[in-house]
Amino acid sequence: MSVWEKQYSRISKKVPNFNNVSLSRNTAVRRIEDLSANLKLQLRDKACAFDFYSIACDESTDATDTAQLLIFLRGVDDNFCCTEELLDMMSLKGTTTGKDIFEAVSEAVEKMGLKWDKLCGVTTDGAPAMTGERKGMASLVCAKVKESGEALCVKTVQLGDVMNTVITVNIIRAKGLYHREFQAFLSDVDADYGDILYHSDVRWLSHGSVLQRFYSLRSEIDRFLKEKDRALHELSDPLWLADLAFLVDLTHHVNTLNKNLQGKEQLLPQLYAHMKASCVKLRLFETQLRGFNPAHFPALSEIKSAFPKTDLSAKKEKDVSVIASLVTEFNQRFQDFSGVEKQIKLFSTPFLVDAEEVEESLQLELIEMQCDDSLKSQHQLLSLPEFYQSLDNAKFPLMRLHAKRMMSLFGSTYICEQTFSQLNQNKSRLRTRMTGSHLCEILRVSTTKLSPNMSAILQAKGQHHCSH
Repeated sequence: MSVWEKQYSRISKKVPNFNNVSLSRNTAVRRIEDLSANLKLQLRDKACAFDFYSIACDESTDATDTAQLLIFLRGVDDNFCCTEELLDMMSLKGTTTGKDIFEAVSEAVEKMGLKWDKLCGVTTDGAPAMTGERKGMASLVCAKVKESGEALCVKTVQLGDVMNTVITVNIIRAKGLYHREFQAFLSDVDADYGDILYHSDVRWLSHGSVLQRFYSLRSEIDRFLKEKDRALHELSDPLWLADLAFLVDLTHHVNTLNKNLQGKEQLLPQLYAHMKASCVKLRLFETQLRGFNPAHFPALSEIKSAFPKTDLSAKKEKDVSVIASLVTEFNQRFQDFSGVEKQIKLFSTPFLVDAEEVEESLQLELIEMQCDDSLKSQHQLLSLPEFYQSLDNAKFPLMRLHAKRMMSLFGSTYICEQTFSQLNQNKSRLRTRMTGSHLCEILRVSTTKLSPNMSAILQAKGQHHCSH
């Protein structure tokens, strides 16, 4: 008997056991509720041990146009164990002002038993309701924390949309016949891509993908639209193509930064390094484009070579202006990062920091650390959490506290954005009657890194199978 046949035989013997498992709608709902309740209980127990924590908040609408606020929690305990979990999802039925969001955040924080004086960071998407100076959610949280006697370091991390040109390609995807004909056309001409992407105003990253695909298929699109008597004269205009190429390259660079900022449990120094590198790159682009040197803009270089007789230098000032505006936007949007740059450096490279430049309370401990060669070797060999965990708490209590603060900070709202995708998959146009509480439970189960305690769940049941 082959290995496959043996496996099939073992599985076949288990079929009756699976047939006895109820998979009714109510049963599935109850099991998700039980799993979610157990995970929430575990998170509450962990939260009691947090020395510091931060939250990431983002708000979006679901399939029924209900505003849903996602609140994620990142906490660090005394052993430098970092926990990153969904704190809560709150449905905002009415307005979504800064006060409304703040009240929802307050309710979630207090239900979990978290102490305000341990909150050291808030990360938002940068919307006015989140970051308004007086009535924004972050400002109201600051005031709340100050009432508890602790100053709050607010982190507002976001990315600006630099696109000022909208490429009208949805006409092909919007009509089923056009779409099928265009796919067949691409197949006939042996194009590099088999389809064109659909552009969405909601997801700004789709701008870059649409532009790149549109640019790669510009010749095929031109021929197809001419056959339909809907020609775009811009596709034969070198100046317009130069603008298109510039935006293709620029959105590629911005998307690269966005991808570097994505990922769960990234530490603040990593994100800050990516942000600084992008700012330096932008300044380099600005200098090179002043001399119309598109060394790092391959699409623009291609258009420049394709139309050697066309004077494209007139576009130089416009491109430089866009880059300069983006540099200004980055400096404004990431100014909170620069405000804590010294703290980030102290956390990531403590042996390279001048003791006179750090807070006076940390100076003596830092000097002791820098003069210990064995600690310097450990810093090179271990990860940052492992290094600070290895420090003697009696000798370096304040340096350990500083490290915990830095580790607890979110650097972006990526985890919220990723979870919104799961939210839309679960509460779709076909499942609009799903309640907010059930949606929250599904998201908690699907995003958690904790393992449900199945023994505790079963022991809490009077009977393992409820009546149906």
